[in-house]
Amino acid sequence: MPSESYDEQYAYLEQRIDALKTNKTGDERQTEGEVFDRKTLMTIYTFMKRGLIDKVHYPISTGKEGNVFYATDEDGDPVALKIYRMSTSTFKRVGKYIEGDPRFKGIAGNRGKFIYTWAAKEFRNLDRYYEAGLPVPEPIANDKNCLIMEYIGTPERAAPQLKDVVLENPTETYDEIISFIIDGWRDAHLVHGDLSEYNILMSDEGPIVIDVGQSMTSDFFNAKELLDRDIVNINRFFKNRGADIIDPEKIKEEVFAPEDEEDDEDSEDEEFDEEEEEE
Repeated sequence: MPSESYDEQYAYLEQRIDALKTNKTGDERQTEGEVFDRKTLMTIYTFMKRGLIDKVHYPISTGKEGNVFYATDEDGDPVALKIYRMSTSTFKRVGKYIEGDPRFKGIAGNRGKFIYTWAAKEFRNLDRYYEAGLPVPEPIANDKNCLIMEYIGTPERAAPQLKDVVLENPTETYDEIISFIIDGWRDAHLVHGDLSEYNILMSDEGPIVIDVGQSMTSDFFNAKELLDRDIVNINRFFKNRGADIIDPEKIKEEVFAPEDEEDDEDSEDEEFDEEEEEE
């Protein structure tokens, strides 16, 4: 926990936010004014007391619902701080994803409650993907409209979006993302629902999927339509990049393959390996 007093830390936050607004257009200053309201500053202060954040440095990206900032924890290690704007437009966009998610039945109330639930939803989705071993940022903490997660990139620059990268082997990257779609459904029981070149980062280790707030459980009534949309989006992008595209029906066959059938194939492979070893 930082040693500064409450007043000093809060003053630092206000100064830091003012610095982030410097040299920006009126619209950009208004956007960050919407992001850093007093309640949000208090939430960041709570993270500071826990040692999860020591400094908020600079914005990484601006999305439809919120902004992501490069921050460092008390050990100086980088983290990504995502802050959801508490605006009416955000509420209107995310409401349908909250009300339609079986995990959040009965959620009702004011705009703030919905936004807090949306942030919690993304945190839980990240956790499900991460625990299933899928390539997403590691979730670290969530409180109110703020989410801390693993930072993807270098201290000098965040990892670029897929759309901005020249791929050495488009087919290899395509296969990795198709595996994410399949394993996301089968192992995390989630469908991303908005997968595209805009919410996939390219790290040194390969593609990392982000913006999973709208991801729905596979038992959601519209889940298969969302799955179709993800496959179409990814096939469209990679076809234009010259990758060897897999027919969507074959991808879905893999997604919906019975679990016991896959287990039988694994058992047969193990038996075959044992026979080879004996020979």
